Amino acid sequence: MEKNFSGASKTLSALLIATAGIFFAPVMLALAPAAHATAVVGLPDFTDLVDKVGPAVVNIRTTEHMKMAQGGTDSQNDEEMQEFLRRFFGGAAPHPQGPRGRKPAPADEDVQRGIGSGFVISADGYVLTNAHVVDGADDVYVTLIDKREFKAKVLGSDARSDVALLKIDGVNLPRLPMGDSNKIRVGEWVIAIGSPFNLENTVTAGIISAKSRDTGDYLALIQSDVPVNPGNSGGPLINMRGEVIGINSQIATLSGGYNGISFAVPINEATRVADQLKKSGKVTRGRIGVQISELSKEVAESLGLKNAQGAEVSLVEPGGPADKGGLKVGDIILKFNGVAVERSSDLPRMVGSTALGSKAIVTVWRKGAQQDMTVTVAEVEPDRSAKSDAEKKFKAQQSSNALGLTVSDLTPAKRKQLQLDSGVLVEAVEEGAARVGLQAGDVILQLNNTDIKTSKQFNSVVAKLDPKKTAVLLVRRGEASQFVTLRPSAK
Repeated sequence: MEKNFSGASKTLSALLIATAGIFFAPVMLALAPAAHATAVVGLPDFTDLVDKVGPAVVNIRTTEHMKMAQGGTDSQNDEEMQEFLRRFFGGAAPHPQGPRGRKPAPADEDVQRGIGSGFVISADGYVLTNAHVVDGADDVYVTLIDKREFKAKVLGSDARSDVALLKIDGVNLPRLPMGDSNKIRVGEWVIAIGSPFNLENTVTAGIISAKSRDTGDYLALIQSDVPVNPGNSGGPLINMRGEVIGINSQIATLSGGYNGISFAVPINEATRVADQLKKSGKVTRGRIGVQISELSKEVAESLGLKNAQGAEVSLVEPGGPADKGGLKVGDIILKFNGVAVERSSDLPRMVGSTALGSKAIVTVWRKGAQQDMTVTVAEVEPDRSAKSDAEKKFKAQQSSNALGLTVSDLTPAKRKQLQLDSGVLVEAVEEGAARVGLQAGDVILQLNNTDIKTSKQFNSVVAKLDPKKTAVLLVRRGEASQFVTLRPSAK
């Protein structure tokens, strides 16, 4: 389930050197001068710590309601795919499998989407995990170490911080105390507990290898060398006092497995997000309406700045807060509300955590001098929160048709953007439609030479299709359009 980040992979020799350093550290310390003898003289014992915190770590299993074509409806598509594989790879193609190697499920079966981890933060059943663990799931199940399983409700999910808050109906549950991620130190020992490869309550250990590692716009992550693998997502990163200091979220890998570097969402940020999700099911963040880039040393020197610190304004949103406040392209933002902007990535975090509607002082460097601008902070377009019961009901009412497509009308703004007079937007696709290449975001312009104007018209035309005949759709993706053939199912 982990997201993969490209990065320099460690060589085998580097791993051996690192391992040797761990095992021989006590010997090296024993030979060190007395002045350094106060350092750690052995590896820590995690047994009591694991006994203390382990019961509050949970396994998270997610499922999705799949509506699959029945009988021989998709047999032609399967045969076409097999023929493609034969031509591309040569020889016999493998038997078609469903997601993660399973055979295609029968109609309307709940299909397992993935496995993740999480941890209980309150005795009455609030659970923290990653947003990507539960994203797109119809049902979420939480299993405790004593094998009790609960169906969880997703109270909210924030993709920008990769944090989700769940609620299970439990009482007197074991919980984990929160630490302070602002006080962590590089080199301190930490452990991770989770369900890598669905192996529940697996414990791994390591040290914090870096703080404030930039990997996203809205938060800097904790970097550690704790082994984290698929299934660890959402599990806690715990210090030696038994406190959660982060949520294991990402790995740096070229292979999909642990490669020596893992990342965790700082618990201070995760807690702030969880508080908002608990109150409203969504997270609000501020914006000022600028696009920024990193300031290079050469540009800084040419503009008369001593250091390459700050954020270079490369675009100002017309009519946005920054535009109204007087900011211009080419300004260098040095401070936000008096706090220095060391790197361009600092600014979105500063603005994002500022109260909506408040007045902020933005200090810029323009034409060799500093100037202060007053900007009113607006709201970033919020992420879609977790699917509510009403949303699920709407989804059921707008279920896919015999072509396995769920579509919606194009908004006037979207029509203008695409310069189209007709067409409908594909919101979701089932497996048969996905196999022929259709995907969410495509625009269907025609069906069997009939121009498509609205989603109602499209569904009406689909309802009249002969399941024994192949339908032809004209589909636009980006700037290009092409015809796609698809056999309707007998619904």
